Amino acid sequence: HVAQTLANAIAQDRVAHAFLFTGVRGVGKTTSARILAKCLNCLGADGKAKGPTSKPCQVCAACTEIAAGVDMDVQEIDAASYNGVDEVRRLQEGLAFRPARDRFKIYIVDEVHMLSPSSFNALLKTLEEPPPHVLFLFATTNVEKVPTTILSRCQRFDLKRISIPLIAGHLLEIARKENITLAPAAADTLGRGAEGGMRDAESMLDQLVAFCGDKIEEADVLKIFGFTARETVATLCEHLIGGEVPQALALIHEQAEAGKDLSRLLGDLITHLRNLLVSKADPGGVKDELGDDALAALVAQGERLPMSKLLELIEQFAGAESQMKWATNKRMHFEIAIIRAIQTLSQASLTEVIEALAAMRDGKEIAASAQRPPSAKPVTKPLPSPPAPKPAQPPAVEKLPPSPAPVAVAAPTPEPPTLTPIVQEAAPEAPAKPPITSELLWSGLLAQIRTQRPLIAMWVEAGTLIELTAQTATVGFPMDSLAPEYCEQPNNRVLLEEIASHLAGHPLKLRYVKRADLSPPPETKPEKPAEPEADPMIEFKNDPLIRRALELFKAEIQPV
Repeated sequence: HVAQTLANAIAQDRVAHAFLFTGVRGVGKTTSARILAKCLNCLGADGKAKGPTSKPCQVCAACTEIAAGVDMDVQEIDAASYNGVDEVRRLQEGLAFRPARDRFKIYIVDEVHMLSPSSFNALLKTLEEPPPHVLFLFATTNVEKVPTTILSRCQRFDLKRISIPLIAGHLLEIARKENITLAPAAADTLGRGAEGGMRDAESMLDQLVAFCGDKIEEADVLKIFGFTARETVATLCEHLIGGEVPQALALIHEQAEAGKDLSRLLGDLITHLRNLLVSKADPGGVKDELGDDALAALVAQGERLPMSKLLELIEQFAGAESQMKWATNKRMHFEIAIIRAIQTLSQASLTEVIEALAAMRDGKEIAASAQRPPSAKPVTKPLPSPPAPKPAQPPAVEKLPPSPAPVAVAAPTPEPPTLTPIVQEAAPEAPAKPPITSELLWSGLLAQIRTQRPLIAMWVEAGTLIELTAQTATVGFPMDSLAPEYCEQPNNRVLLEEIASHLAGHPLKLRYVKRADLSPPPETKPEKPAEPEADPMIEFKNDPLIRRALELFKAEIQPV
């Protein structure tokens, strides 16, 4: 977008008087400023160009001199050493003179954030109203240190990091021109180690040529710079997913014995997990960074981990990375982080437990139970027990009229294990059962909720069952009541509808409404137990005169 914006500005003759290029090291900030200077001052191949162009010829005197850094009208200034206010004032004195040959007099200020506050103040007026033949091109890696008064007078362009495939391709092209055999895997590893900076990648390639000669393999890159191969990081992640603690620790020990930086290895692992996460959320987000082959491997590995687990792993390893910065025994912290991560993957999260409960309540198959039998079994055992007290009262009321012998019915009633299957089998036969009355349904619901969830019983008691149909029960609340909001919460709604459906003998939905004709129920305070009548003997003993007499005569009261 930077090139497109600048090309459009040149084509429309809307070139600003100050530009600011920012980004990490080695992404082409100063190079972009030089290219823009060529576009503005290009004289054309025949030396008769008319106006700026978005495609400089690269052969005219202006283009070649700007590339060599010897153009009199294009000055490059290092703000790290040219940062005093006196230098800025001397620069301003030369602004009034027109360029010697080129169309514009251009000042490229590198690392502009190094200027002193007084130097920035001296530049303010010049940047706001410069001469028409003067342009400023600033470059910086720390844009946050540039005053906002300077930023507001410049057009800012943020240069993003260069992708790994682009860096690897450029290095392969350099190697081809220099007659150097560079393995594609080695170029890819250099691209990852450069962290988006082309200049760093070129410097590392130059160092490798000095060490290896005209043939460079991936092993040479890993040996010289201490990088970790992508396959090694992927293998470590495979050990994590498979729960293979000995294999994961053995790989860490092997890398440590080989002299690899464990902090860099942990950083590479976090980056790999990040790529897995992004590839699951948006595969196109990492395609430009990694390429098609690496993306396919990521997608295949990411299918084995949910996004929630990936987030947990990234958070845990990020915490371990911060601890390793100041730790003397980095290997120990890395091993602890690996073991903890494998334990995290083997445990069921709260969300998975809730989903398993909901699936079992609906009678669906639970995939998580097959993967984690130990964590799923304790969850399934309490499920039959809550319904056990529910049928204790309603089935007794329903079975009394048809059965003349209540003794036969009362025998299995106190046995919860045998009662639960009977209720589950009777649910499909709901049409044959007599419909339950609204009074019986509401009283049974209140009784069950007081037993199972006493914390929400007060909210349910604030309502009144005002309508009961075959599929819906409408509960009314006063207008100023907050109870409907609490009853509508997902976990509370599921529990209430489960109890109501069980009492009704068929699926029943609860609907909550507020009505003005409903008044809040009177507060029923528990009656205090009647105080026992005063004991005359106690009053007699507590009498001051009697107690004084007992003390004087050292006597005691005897019952008569």
